[in-house]
Amino acid sequence: MLLLACTLLNIPAFAQDSSNTNALTTTTPVEQYSDTVSEKTITPIQGKKKIYTFELTEEIFPAAWRLVQHAVDEAEAMQADYIIIRMNTYGGMVNIADSIRTKLLKAKPIIAVWIDNNAASAGALISIACDSIYMNKGASIGAATVVGGEGEQMPDKYQSYMRSTMRATAEAQGRDPQIAEAMVDNTSAIPDVIDSGFTLTFTTSEAMKNGYCEGEAASITEVIKLLGIADYELIAHEQSALDNFIALLLNPAVSGILMLVIIGGIYFELQTPGVGFPLAAAIVAAVLYFAPLYLEGLAENWEILLFLAGIGLLAVEIFVLPGFGIAGIAGIVFIVSGLTLSLIRNVVFDFTFTGMEEVSVALFRVVLTLLAAVVMFLLFAEKLMFKGPFSKLVLADTQKSAEGYVSQTSSGSSLTGKMGIAITDLRPAGSIEIDNERYDAISDGELITKNTAVKVVKSQGNYLIVVKGG
Repeated sequence: MLLLACTLLNIPAFAQDSSNTNALTTTTPVEQYSDTVSEKTITPIQGKKKIYTFELTEEIFPAAWRLVQHAVDEAEAMQADYIIIRMNTYGGMVNIADSIRTKLLKAKPIIAVWIDNNAASAGALISIACDSIYMNKGASIGAATVVGGEGEQMPDKYQSYMRSTMRATAEAQGRDPQIAEAMVDNTSAIPDVIDSGFTLTFTTSEAMKNGYCEGEAASITEVIKLLGIADYELIAHEQSALDNFIALLLNPAVSGILMLVIIGGIYFELQTPGVGFPLAAAIVAAVLYFAPLYLEGLAENWEILLFLAGIGLLAVEIFVLPGFGIAGIAGIVFIVSGLTLSLIRNVVFDFTFTGMEEVSVALFRVVLTLLAAVVMFLLFAEKLMFKGPFSKLVLADTQKSAEGYVSQTSSGSSLTGKMGIAITDLRPAGSIEIDNERYDAISDGELITKNTAVKVVKSQGNYLIVVKGG
């Protein structure tokens, strides 16, 4: 079942002709199934009708489920009589489509769907769950075979689940369950409908003929006319500020910037332990990076833990095991893996329903961002430390004798070129010893461990700038 949760549905092409169907024409469901139609579709609603509308024009992933939840709950809260969904989707995840169809079947308002163009795969299941279906000229519905990330048809256990779900949904809404099953199973044969060896997809006229469309309409307004509603109030769903904010954070450019802040914050915190601000920036950026991906169903708990484990290993390498060994390499691998896997749908490294192209794109995004971060640190680390926002954190100001400062050490300039020993780790700040005298020093950006020979290259205020030497 865990693997099924990530199943992607088929994205077929449709080319049947629907030119003989006229707009604003209607039909009724197949007679033998009409007695099972939900009561809410036949109970008349008197007076002015309140109609709530929203669009389902994206792939059926967690964001679509969140949209339907909010829309239906809002419509019920305002006691809407009808919900009309504008549908145009090629499909998505089986478990998400199942959650949406269950929500629609249990909803209090009468629900109509207007298929503007496509209701393929998961879109077909969701459409069948509605009380009535209307289709634009040239629209299509069907092709719900379960396939993998590369478009290959999945084993029968996946098809069986989808067949039963389609049948149950069709029966609940008074539609022919055999037709619904034929949209999944290409072995089904229905006289005058579909031959064996083909997966069923209906055009508008075909859907009307077989009870899978109540009428052809070119707009929501025409759907309302077909529903026989003359006096109504139309309320359109609006995206919340939170939804818009999540969409912004999911923008590849924004997520790339967040990755830079995460890596940059960690780098500067490790270089200047105890400062706090770089670490706080990294934590905020990490939350903003992972939270929307978690809400979208992309980032799983274990992927976030993998990222945190990478940070921990990197800290161990720097603070406990100075140098660069197995812990450091493993930390980098864990960080890259956590950032990458959170961008793609997978079940513990199983990419059956994702496709390697999507995996490659996600990995490229993360690696490119990390390389950009490395280049920025090499080019601008010193400027950030001494002239940028972190300049006040390293005490690099010149303390002039005219202002009351008196140096108790030899002139920094006279020490240029001198050799010494690091008596603390320099990350980058620390202390060194030259001719039995202790001096405050900063490395040129590279970690210098205790007892390493160093060479003074220049002075900066009360600090000596050093490099590894010997």
